[in-house]
Amino acid sequence: MIDPLSDVIALLRPRTVFSKGISGAGSWAVRYSDFGQPSFCAVLLGSCRLAVDGHAAITIQEGDFVLLPSTPGFTMSSFAPAMPVHIDPKTVTIQTEEIRHGAKDREPEVRLLGGYFISETANASLLLSLLPTLVHVSGSNRLTALVQMVREESLGQKAGCDQALPRIVELLMIEALRLTMDKGSSPGLLRGLADSRIAPAIRKMHSEVAHPWTVEDLAKEAALSRSSFFDRFSKTVGIPPMEYLLSWRMALAKSLLQEEGLGVAEVADRVGYGSASAFSTAFSRHVGVAPSTFGKQ
Repeated sequence: MIDPLSDVIALLRPRTVFSKGISGAGSWAVRYSDFGQPSFCAVLLGSCRLAVDGHAAITIQEGDFVLLPSTPGFTMSSFAPAMPVHIDPKTVTIQTEEIRHGAKDREPEVRLLGGYFISETANASLLLSLLPTLVHVSGSNRLTALVQMVREESLGQKAGCDQALPRIVELLMIEALRLTMDKGSSPGLLRGLADSRIAPAIRKMHSEVAHPWTVEDLAKEAALSRSSFFDRFSKTVGIPPMEYLLSWRMALAKSLLQEEGLGVAEVADRVGYGSASAFSTAFSRHVGVAPSTFGKQ
């Protein structure tokens, strides 16, 4: 069976670039500005407060895992009031040793293992927009173990680490996202896949991307009327069905042009266009440059 979530994660092609230990004691607070790349954190000891822009503040505690697929601005702090220290993640110096917040002369009251990774694909912003802004999972030993594996691989420089790290990161994202699917996530791909009527239509779009789908065809896959399907899909996924299909076709086209080096005519055929000219027009309108130009960049 086609798995759209795996499709998205595979197309992101994440690679880990940094992981670090974090601890805090006493009164402390740090404010990170918007980063735009996926970041994660596992709480190994104690608890602290996390306030992600656009979401209510939450308490994260030992055994919790947090994934921010596009990492908006956020504040992490102790429960005692403190003036946040502002940090720009795009300019901060990379450190491999543990980062300490608050009192330096006390035993840590909270200890975390966190990091971020970068997707080098041109589709990153589109694909990340399909995922929830905040993923918070409690009590998953598998996630904690995967984060620890990321840490060990990124520090150890073992043979094969360049191949192992991206795959561990993909497992990390899939495990976190699958544990969130049935928890009322915000509109997006996860919520669509959790909907028993919308999910079959999404799977069909992914498994037969070149098929000349119409809203009526997809509504039949969902066993809904055209209007009910259109409204339910738009509300659940966050965009209308044909816009989702177009975005997915263009994401695949970008990958085929840049990563596999295919010609425009072959890409057009694979993503459902009857001619190279029709595909070029759609691609240029959607991406901003002609497919032949994009493939050479």
